[in-house]
Amino acid sequence: MHSKPIQVLLVQGANMEYLGIRQPEIYGTMALDELHEQLIAHANTLKIMLDIRTTNLEGEAITWAYEADRKGYDAMLINPAGFTYAGYALRDCIKALIMPTVEVHMSNIERRGMKSVTAEASVGVITGFGRDSYLYGLNAIVDLVKGKS
Repeated sequence: MHSKPIQVLLVQGANMEYLGIRQPEIYGTMALDELHEQLIAHANTLKIMLDIRTTNLEGEAITWAYEADRKGYDAMLINPAGFTYAGYALRDCIKALIMPTVEVHMSNIERRGMKSVTAEASVGVITGFGRDSYLYGLNAIVDLVKGKS
């Protein structure tokens, strides 16, 4: 049984800093800070220590992922966002990690004609449920860490 709080790194990829401003017809009007507040509240109910980071630089996301893995984090939740269709270096990083990665997208990227290059390296992908994609991702991580998946 997993006794210590579950440590999860959440990486928000390129363009996420403009959530609520950029393409509200696709992503809605919720600002990134508001989303993060809701995710922290949900993580607290799940007894998850959530380390949230946002970057427009793929190399920075890779550095954070390796740091978290070396520190013994239990999992990574990632919305690669702008790295989704061109993040081959990020994909290779995810493949190398000991901790599992769950990928999330607010919109249904398949419906929008996008292919995620990072998805093949992730345990699973949750897409198309808006903010709830993240909540489902955190729930899935708890199940993964506790051996229920």
